[in-house]
Amino acid sequence: MNMLLREPVTDAAIGVAVADRPEDLSAIHHHGCAAVIWRREPLPDFQSWIDALPRQQLPRARVILRPEHVHDAVEHIFATADIPDCKERTMLVDDTAAQASIFARLLGAPFLRLRFDVITDNACRKFHIDSVKARLVCTYRGTGTQYCNATGGEEPQQVFTVPTASPIVLRGTLWPAESKSGVLHRSPPIEGTGETRLLLVLDPIFDPEGQPDRKHMH
Repeated sequence: MNMLLREPVTDAAIGVAVADRPEDLSAIHHHGCAAVIWRREPLPDFQSWIDALPRQQLPRARVILRPEHVHDAVEHIFATADIPDCKERTMLVDDTAAQASIFARLLGAPFLRLRFDVITDNACRKFHIDSVKARLVCTYRGTGTQYCNATGGEEPQQVFTVPTASPIVLRGTLWPAESKSGVLHRSPPIEGTGETRLLLVLDPIFDPEGQPDRKHMH
């Protein structure tokens, strides 16, 4: 994953840890930790490349597959999207596969649901907790995921934004009951700004046959 450098996260919500190394994402298992941000900064050449890709070439995908198959699957997804074959594309493939491997080990998941989402509007604008055990979100292009502490239905007093290219691992509603998440998140409202976001989303899957997704890659 040589496309990335570290970037400081100057502040974070209560219950959100900050990791300097991928192994530090294990903090998600610690008592009182609802989310972990792996602080990274993309190399300028990579960010310029991905920001310049035409919207129609950005990858869109939703598949369930074993972690060890992510690299080849993403290569196929990118080729199908006609993303130019270059060093930056290789960086993106390698980084996606590395994040998948790290996240699967972290959760002990034999399968993952992998999504690439291209967002141009106010998708998921309400703060919420996902109906999964945990989720990894990495915004490769555009404004990162926003999060806040649970407010009992009131408007949050302070909203934080994950830096672009920094993955965040969030507990979901299916995390063990004694360790419920106190952190909510949303996609930032961007409608009318002309911004295009590209997200990688990973969910742990323990029973792929019980999932509604139509496309599986074993």
